[in-house]
Amino acid sequence: MSSEEKKNIRLLLVDDEADFRNTLAKRMQKRGLKVLQANGGEECLSLLAEAPVDVVVMDVKMPGMSGIEALDLIRAMDIETEVILLTGHAATQDGVEGIKSGAFDYLSKPVRFEHLLGKITQAHSKIAADRQKKEAAEYKTRIQQQMIATERLAALGTLAAGVAHEINNPLAIINEAAGYLSQLLKKEELVHIPHKERFDKALLKIENSVKRARNITHQLLGTVRKRSALLVEVDLPELVSEMINLFHKEIKDRKVEIVRDQTKGMQPIWTDPDQLRQVLINLLSNAIHAVDDQGCITIKTRPTAEGAAITVSDTGAGIPKERLEKIFEPFFSTKPPGEGTGLGLFVTREIIDKLGGSISVDSHVGHGSQFTVRIPAKHPEMQGSDLSE
Repeated sequence: MSSEEKKNIRLLLVDDEADFRNTLAKRMQKRGLKVLQANGGEECLSLLAEAPVDVVVMDVKMPGMSGIEALDLIRAMDIETEVILLTGHAATQDGVEGIKSGAFDYLSKPVRFEHLLGKITQAHSKIAADRQKKEAAEYKTRIQQQMIATERLAALGTLAAGVAHEINNPLAIINEAAGYLSQLLKKEELVHIPHKERFDKALLKIENSVKRARNITHQLLGTVRKRSALLVEVDLPELVSEMINLFHKEIKDRKVEIVRDQTKGMQPIWTDPDQLRQVLINLLSNAIHAVDDQGCITIKTRPTAEGAAITVSDTGAGIPKERLEKIFEPFFSTKPPGEGTGLGLFVTREIIDKLGGSISVDSHVGHGSQFTVRIPAKHPEMQGSDLSE
């Protein structure tokens, strides 16, 4: 390992013998390592809680907390830190026990400096190797999830075309028949028939169910249809106000508080306003359904280095951690049966991807959820173009 690489090593020396510790620290610092010191296990844990290090070199035999006890607590902290134990010649068994407890290695006192330095660099290299393995495993998992999502999307496309053809035709007939019955019941000779209110309510349920079924087929088709983006200059705060007004009645009926938090003087962005409206409709609808009556929704708009960001936060029940990774999958819904299609957030992410942006979620059970959408200043189809032309 080069001297430049050694400068990146953060070392913590833990020993109750101050002279030994100070001498070792000075020699390590001359080699470029960043060195902290602790006189015992308790101080070691306190320092690690404030600023984790790469390698801990720790004596096994210390007053109070032993090195083995401190090692067990370090491992419980779940930090990327390797521990090298120092033992006396007569206490090598302690070193073996340390290895069993998760220590990188152990050395016997008196310690040869170059040997110890070599072990420290090896421990640091192991951390880097373990991190690469972890990143590779996470990357593999992401790729597998993307493959599953791609397969589902392909199946969804096939399903959408069939659903649109097979369901929309009977829906039209049902809707037409319901409309005919509704007109019939308005005739003077039928105004006072028995149970007329029940008939009216039943017809209203049929009409609403037809609309809901149509929305489902439209959402399905919206995920697979490709259309040219309509790119115009969009005033984001104005668009947000427009969407809030769209939900005005529902917000008022449920006494939901809407809080606006917007940066003044935001620059317009060039994007597809219709698709962005659909994103805001989905997020606001979810937020309204997530909060109880008299809950609060905060909508924040702000500029970013790449364009702009919209954050929709609610004071609802929140989403359990194990469900967060699934909420963007098709047909996954946290709403009760019959109240959600499981397509809203899936469609939302698809739209945002097409707009060249990203969406993230932060949620805590009992404290609500926060969705953040980031949109570039220029739609991907406009990248490289000069807007001043």
